[in-house]
Parts: sequence; structure tokens; C-alpha cells
Amino acid sequence: MMDAARTLWQFHGGLHLPGNKAQSTAHPLAPAPLPRHLILPLHQHIGEPAEVLVKPGERVLKGQRVARPHGFVSAPVHASSSGTVVEIAERPVPHPSGLNAPCVVIETDGHDEPVPAEHAGEDFLGLDPSKLRNRIREAGIVGLGGAGFPTFIKMNPGPSRRIELLIVNGAECEPFISCDDMLMRERADEIFGGSQILLHALQAERCLIAVEDDKPAAIAALRDWLLQHPDERFEVVPIPTIYPSGGERQLIYVLTGKEVPSSGLPADIGIVCQNPGTVAAVYRAIHHGEPLISRIVTVTGDGVAQPRNLDVRIGTPFSELIAACGGYTEQVDRLIMGGPMMGFALRSDEVPVIKTTNCILAATPATLPPPAPALPCIRCGDCVDVCPADLLPQQLYWYAHAREFDKTQDYNLFDCIECGCCAYVCPSHIPLVQYYRFAKTEIWAQEKERRKADLARQRHEFRLQRLEREKRERAERLRKKKKALKTAPEGAEDPKKAAIQAALERARARKAQLAEQARRDDGQEP
Repeated sequence: MMDAARTLWQFHGGLHLPGNKAQSTAHPLAPAPLPRHLILPLHQHIGEPAEVLVKPGERVLKGQRVARPHGFVSAPVHASSSGTVVEIAERPVPHPSGLNAPCVVIETDGHDEPVPAEHAGEDFLGLDPSKLRNRIREAGIVGLGGAGFPTFIKMNPGPSRRIELLIVNGAECEPFISCDDMLMRERADEIFGGSQILLHALQAERCLIAVEDDKPAAIAALRDWLLQHPDERFEVVPIPTIYPSGGERQLIYVLTGKEVPSSGLPADIGIVCQNPGTVAAVYRAIHHGEPLISRIVTVTGDGVAQPRNLDVRIGTPFSELIAACGGYTEQVDRLIMGGPMMGFALRSDEVPVIKTTNCILAATPATLPPPAPALPCIRCGDCVDVCPADLLPQQLYWYAHAREFDKTQDYNLFDCIECGCCAYVCPSHIPLVQYYRFAKTEIWAQEKERRKADLARQRHEFRLQRLEREKRERAERLRKKKKALKTAPEGAEDPKKAAIQAALERARARKAQLAEQARRDDGQEP
């Protein structure tokens, strides 16, 4: 169903940025070559890292689980192809810290032999929503458009929340990134098929597929599919192209006019958002029994010879993808995972593609000039005008700079989506988002320390309570004994002395018995 008269709202602020997407969408989606080695980090999502299940020398099949979830907020990791585990060790991973992390390294054998699929082709409508969520968890599916939150948790809003609307977030507003655009153009069946599964899992009534209006080919492909497979629950909604309309809270407001409460979740107002890649992964997991072992990655920028979108196995080194796109150009300056606004620079192209790798941007100084030196804030207020979360970035900056973290929370620091709009327009070139990330990290660290101190205090208090209880119990036993002695009849023997005397008499009797037995054994007369 398509409603041409749908009302749309405009969130506060935002920017009109150059898209720079045409260079990577000029060619059809293509599979990336299977690499010689797959590097699978155990931590590819928000939450606890997975726990390794395999050992060096062990042969694994494509889709085989090599690491299991560790804790509730966690997701398993699967082998992206068949081969032999050659190493479990610390390797460089794509992370802003540049640090190494534990990885399973597989030497592929070229056979791409799959593990036998379970539940493939099963009618999902006959499954209870809880079973669907478990299948999604077993497939290792996490959000492919952001921080990688485990999808099965998002699909379980709890009994107190009634989900009415599913939103498929195809806005993809950040410059250069086009992986979702190509997915919607070429695999509309997976988008709708996965959305139907999620509607059933959520017991939701409607689904809106939101696409920015600068993606006419994707809009046309989705609408053509819906014309051929009518479903009144679905609507494809073009929205204005403005950054960051792909932010979850901003998109919800654009489509519904509803605001997610501060520090709240979309589920609090009956809405769940999912990325198109995540939805397609759900489709493949339920219909084909395939865990999350690949994803579409945009390889783009003036620093790579042939920008395009590739269907990539999780664990493929970035260097292999650059080579598949014709290699670097002479102008390449930096390698960024993600887009120019929210991505981060990498120290090496030997890091692997992980579940949240949506874009590899090979930048040149012409397209992404290095940041200018920061100057003092001139209080111009430009950052306030563009903030899509309607915050006061200038105040947040001052308090973060002064390490007054309580005050940053008073100004709703955690409502900041780190979109970078404020830093983009800052005439003083202050790296505002870095200050906000610093403040959040410090607050999380302080909270962790506070929980640790609270736990230590509770343990100490429990110990003092136990010692006090034992002291009272000993005193009560002593009191009862004294009372028993005081209330005993006159002339009655002391029970304690009587017990000792009886024990001594038993010992003397036993000693005499043993001596008599010894004389008999020696042939002596008693």
C-alpha cells in the first residue's frame, strides 16, 4: 500500500551534504573473492565477546559456529567458509582504539563446503515468536547499520510493550555509503521477506520502509515488488534527503511525529527500527538456514580505482577488497571504516570486515581535507542550529572539557547520536564529538567503578552482619547453658563434668579390654 498524502515531519537541525554515492552505485552488486585467510574477531557487536569453540588444526565448514554467546547480550560467530583453523590469537581489528583483539583465523580450502542447514524453508508463520527470536540469535544476527546490537533482543520488547509499527530504515543518509541502496535495488524480495518475518516475531501491524528521495532506483524496485506481491501492511515512504535522517530517533519523528523519550527506547512508543541489511539477514537465516556470514560493503572514495559495492564474507581483510576494486590510487591519504561523518580512521588495511562494516572509504586530501587546528570557541551558536537531537552542543563541550560530567548529563549528553553535525559547522574546528565520546566513556567508567565499590561495600556489610550474627548466636548458646546450670536441681551433678567422667570411664574400660586381649594372644593366663 502506498499513501501519496502521508504527512511527514521535520526534525530540528540537520545538514544538506554532498552525497558522493554515484561512484559506488555505477556497477551492479558483485561477490567479493574468497580470501586465503578469514580473520573472525570474537567481539563484533555490543555486549560480551563470544566464547571460542574451536582449536587450531580443526577443520570447519561454512556456517559452522566457531564461538558461542557469552552472556545474554552477546552473539555467536560462524565460519564464513570451509577451511582449517590455523590460529586463535590477538589480531588488529577495526576499532577506533587501534588495539588488537582475540580472533579465530581460518585458512580457507576453496571448497566453500557448507554445514548442513537446519530448519531451512520452514514456514515461519507456524513458529512461535520466541522460537523465531531464538533462531535469529543462533544465526548470530546483529544490527548491520550501527553499533551491532543483537537483533533477538530488539525483537523482544517485553510483555509490557505493544509493538504496532516496524520501520525499515533505508535512509542511509551519510555521504559515500551506498550498501543499503544497492541491497534495496537488487534484493527487494529479501527486504520484504525479512520484514514479514519480523512483523510476525513482533506481532506488529504495519511496516514502513523509509528511503531518502535521492535513491529513486531503490524506491522503484521496492514499489515494483510490492505491486507484484500486494500486502496492505507495507508502505514504501520516500523522505527528504537531509543528514542525519537515518538516525533512529530522527527517522521515527519524520515518519510519525512521535518523539522517543529521553533515555528511552523506540519500543516505549510502540515502534521498532531495523536496518535493511539486518532484515535481509533475518530472511536468509529463516528461509535458507544461513547464519550471518556475509554482508554488503561499499568500497569507495577517490583513493580507490574502481569504487563499487561487494557482497563480502565476514572476516575478509580490507586489503583484499581494495585489490578487488582495482587497488589504491596515488592520491589516497586515509582509510576510514564508515562514512566521513561518523566513521573512524584505520592504521592498516589488514583488519577484517566485521558484521558492522558498512563502508571502506579510501579518502584523498581533496575530498576529505585533514582537520584544521582547533581554535577557541567563539560562542556563535551554529552547533545549536544544526543539532538533530535539539541539544546544546556548546554547553556539553564546556562541561566535558572541564570534566564536569554530572552537568553534561544534566544537558542530556546520552541523547547525542554523535552524528558530527556540530563539528562540521564549527568555525573554530573544535572536535566536539570527541569531547562527547570522552565524557560518555568517563561516565561509563565511573559508573563501573561505582558498581564495583557498591559490590565491595555490600560484601563488607554482609560479612559484618554474619560476624555479628555468629557473635549473637554464641552469646545465646552461652546464656542457655548458664540458665540450665542455674535451674538444675540442688545436688545434681554438673552435666559437663558428668560427660567428661563418663568418657574417661569408657576409655579406661576399652584400655583394659585391649590389654586382656593382648595377654590372650600371648598365651598368658588372666
